[in-house]
Amino acid sequence: MKFVIDQAIPFIKGVFEPYASTVYKDGTAISREDLLDADALIIRTRTRCNAELLEGTQVKIISTAAIGTDHVDMAWCNENGIFVQNAPGSNAGGVMNYVFSALYGAASRERIPLTGATIGIVGAGHVGSRIEGMARHLGFKVLLCDPPRALEEGPAQFVELDQLLAESDVVSLSVPLNAGTQKMADGKFFDKMKFGAFFINTARGEIVDDDALMAAFPKLGPVIIDTWNNEPNVDVNLIAKTTIATPHIAGYSHQGKQRATAAAVRSVARYFKIEPLYEFFPVTEIAELEAVKLNLTGLTQGEITSVFQYNYPIFTDDFMFRVNPEKFDELRHLYRYRREFYI
Repeated sequence: MKFVIDQAIPFIKGVFEPYASTVYKDGTAISREDLLDADALIIRTRTRCNAELLEGTQVKIISTAAIGTDHVDMAWCNENGIFVQNAPGSNAGGVMNYVFSALYGAASRERIPLTGATIGIVGAGHVGSRIEGMARHLGFKVLLCDPPRALEEGPAQFVELDQLLAESDVVSLSVPLNAGTQKMADGKFFDKMKFGAFFINTARGEIVDDDALMAAFPKLGPVIIDTWNNEPNVDVNLIAKTTIATPHIAGYSHQGKQRATAAAVRSVARYFKIEPLYEFFPVTEIAELEAVKLNLTGLTQGEITSVFQYNYPIFTDDFMFRVNPEKFDELRHLYRYRREFYI
């Protein structure tokens, strides 16, 4: 067997070598010629998997160490018998950490009190649910908008998007990118938001209409963006206007990368019946990167801010991106994974 693997996937080198020939390449450089005789393709989001890349190859499975599949032409793969597996939820803890480090950090810089604030979470899947849990622990009022869940579970715990936008002091996006969510944050979306509300996007850049966001800045409070349109060639004017800007690294925790790589390896192992890897999980045993439990009970907003910034000093990532926006991919590739915190 032959496996082609994105060389940026952490903890994976050496794992498949006893069972298959392996080729490691930059995710954007993987070509159809590389895949002509490949049985598996193991990637991240930078490899666009479509007919142009895959037609005429013998790829049987695409395993992506990422939560989404918007970089994969799922319809074409289904029609051509290619199994696709992603890593849902693997980055949820890291993104939750990012949201609250950013939220409290921005509130501190702008001297905005968060006591009694309402956070509106658009998309209550793996990531949104983790944000919800921390928000409730911290005393926020929480509004959830997730039409698919509301349809399946009943509407009792969910609200319509218009109500969420009108009543939320913080709006956080955690929806997948699809035809229904592309550019959902448009002019009408921002018009319905409260004056001075936070806007946080850790989902996908294409969910936001950049022109509409630029026009909405005079109305909005702090704007926090981790995911961008046209990555890696992001709009430097938009970066300049945001309160916190980072290069799509919200989910880049040590634990998140362990979980994503484990999911990618396990799916390939099970597909090809490589039994020793069925329960694979990267073991790194780096004490300073072990997840840490936080006790936030009874703390003031300032104290909570200090705890979050100690565990994830987000303004370092913001600074590095602002001074090097053209190094988007390099900043991601060389990112030093941080440990997760939880409650």
